[in-house]
Amino acid sequence: MRVLWLCNIMLPFIAKSLGQKIVVKEGWLSGLASKLMADQERNDITLAICFPASENLNMVKGDTSLFVKNKTQGIAYYIFREDTVHPENYDVGLEESLGAIIRDFEPDLVHIFGTEYPHALACVRAFDHPERTLIGIQGLCSAIAEVYMADLPYSVQKKKTFRDILKKDGLFDQQAKFEKRGEYEKEALSMVGHVTGRTDFDREMTKRFAPSAKYHFMNETLRADFYHDTWSIDRIERYSLFLSQGNYPIKGLHYVIDILPEIIEEFEDTVVYVAGDVITANDSIKDKIKISGYGKFLLNQIKKNKLQDHVKFVGRLQSDRMCARFLKTHVFLCPSAIENSPNSVGEAMLLGVPVVSADVGGVHNLVDDGRDGILYPKDKPKRLRDSILRIFEDDKLAVLLSSNAKAHALRTHDPDTNYRRLLDIYRAILHSTP
Repeated sequence: MRVLWLCNIMLPFIAKSLGQKIVVKEGWLSGLASKLMADQERNDITLAICFPASENLNMVKGDTSLFVKNKTQGIAYYIFREDTVHPENYDVGLEESLGAIIRDFEPDLVHIFGTEYPHALACVRAFDHPERTLIGIQGLCSAIAEVYMADLPYSVQKKKTFRDILKKDGLFDQQAKFEKRGEYEKEALSMVGHVTGRTDFDREMTKRFAPSAKYHFMNETLRADFYHDTWSIDRIERYSLFLSQGNYPIKGLHYVIDILPEIIEEFEDTVVYVAGDVITANDSIKDKIKISGYGKFLLNQIKKNKLQDHVKFVGRLQSDRMCARFLKTHVFLCPSAIENSPNSVGEAMLLGVPVVSADVGGVHNLVDDGRDGILYPKDKPKRLRDSILRIFEDDKLAVLLSSNAKAHALRTHDPDTNYRRLLDIYRAILHSTP
């Protein structure tokens, strides 16, 4: 069985072989790839991986071919050019590049991970075998576009910094870009025969956008680091909160900043740690020029409420450092306006970190409210505050949530179970093909 994966990023094991910076997004793919690579001979699978890169990658610079091909750890990989900085623009040339990759590898099945970039639609068109095309739903741009502003005041939504004007990337522009990406996403889903998902939310979206596709349930395997340690209340930084990112409005960092002063009134040592891009950076002239409208709003809110010592941006973290940050955390927060099945919540639960999350999208399929985490209505930030305070005040509750979360996550994210499920899906697709 020859299987071609289309990924949004260069997977870490490939990046390492090329001496490239490892991208921390979509880390769950590494766990699945490791399983396939270790077992591909016994399961008669020949795997190849293709992914986009910009012209800045040394391997791509000056190369005029449709793709660059190489091999590492026995896996062939293909690099094609795509402007991933502007995914709202569809480049018909992607169809030619992906078509060339498909002709070179001759896959029996194409597995597309995510619909967030136009290369997903280009690949569906280039392969042109819907009965042997599988899309794994990750985030959904069309759903993100609908709630992108996440209750921000209109005055904030329309305000633009110099950076926003120069890049044509204010909040309304960003929302419009997600809407455009959502159009490509809907078309790609409408043209495939098979979809994988794991929540009520993505099942419902599949019915809406891919009514003729077969929906295959499959959970995700997370990064290896998160299977090897366990949260302990004796090792934490008391009254610490952690968000895995806060880069744009739907991740809900502003909700947390709004209720933070009330939490500090009760627990003055409270600190919120935020991973990902430091969008509030404002120290240098370069920072001031580069700050976005949303970043400026957050910065102003932090200064207005004198929260400079209570909100700390820790930058992008590789899996080992992310794991270490989780283990120090008193409560992990997912205050997003929309999510499908956030891997950050899965990673927190796998380690046993107490979780408080907005009850949006498919989160309720990961978190059993009151048993292994606390869910609150997205439009009731006071419930977010109260949930945090409950855990801060009650160590027995924190330990109970931790134990239950870990047990739940070990079942959901079991690597062997999920790997066998993937193989079953692949075989079912190929056996049903005329």
